[in-house]
Amino acid sequence: MIYSTFAQVYDQLMDQDLYTDWRDYVLQQVPAKGQRLLELAAGSGTLAVQLQQAGFDVTALDLSAEMLSLAAAKINKADLDIPLVQADMRDFAQLGQFDIVTCFDDSICYMPDLDNVTEVFKEVSTSLKAGGRFMFDAHSLHQMDDIFPGYMYNYQTEDYAFIWSSYEGEVPHSAEHDLTFFVYHEDIDAYKPLIEQHKERTYPIQDYVDALTKAGFTDIQVSADFGRGPVQDDSTRWFFSCSKSAVKL
Repeated sequence: MIYSTFAQVYDQLMDQDLYTDWRDYVLQQVPAKGQRLLELAAGSGTLAVQLQQAGFDVTALDLSAEMLSLAAAKINKADLDIPLVQADMRDFAQLGQFDIVTCFDDSICYMPDLDNVTEVFKEVSTSLKAGGRFMFDAHSLHQMDDIFPGYMYNYQTEDYAFIWSSYEGEVPHSAEHDLTFFVYHEDIDAYKPLIEQHKERTYPIQDYVDALTKAGFTDIQVSADFGRGPVQDDSTRWFFSCSKSAVKL
């Protein structure tokens, strides 16, 4: 993933209400009482700020320095103290123990295969206290197989234009997204095209459940619509909530 350009327009492309939905999903699962919460793939920091304001003690982790730069600006504006960590979500156990770990916005789908997904789950398990809660979401099979192929989205401002095109990936239940930016450069009075490609992959629910169990999680709950309802055939995003086993496996 290359976020050098994507980070500049990320917040304008995102539906801001989604961050509130993710925050409310966390609060539905675990009421805030000052617990240490690690947000994986924290992106531009909007959710981290909301979770901290809700009463959690948040640490934000992301692989992208550009995203963390955006997060730092938001955290400073909100006058909060939220540690920012640039790291891979397959390697962060050195950060210590947390009560809660989250990973939203389908970020787990950027892992290249199920082995890497399981590696993330094991790292989360290592970093959680016994009985700690892990929450994440993932694209459904319906979203990946039926909606993404042929999907296109366009966005334009005075400074740039953006085209998002999605198509079927090379492996089962995967998609590739071509992100084309036309950014205005005043010095040449013209728009310069920049292209990034993002690859995502998902798996049947049982595969996620098996990987979580293998990593030492129990009480695995799966829902849709930010935990508001059960999974349906046309659900576009699945939500997982589970606990680290108090018994060493």
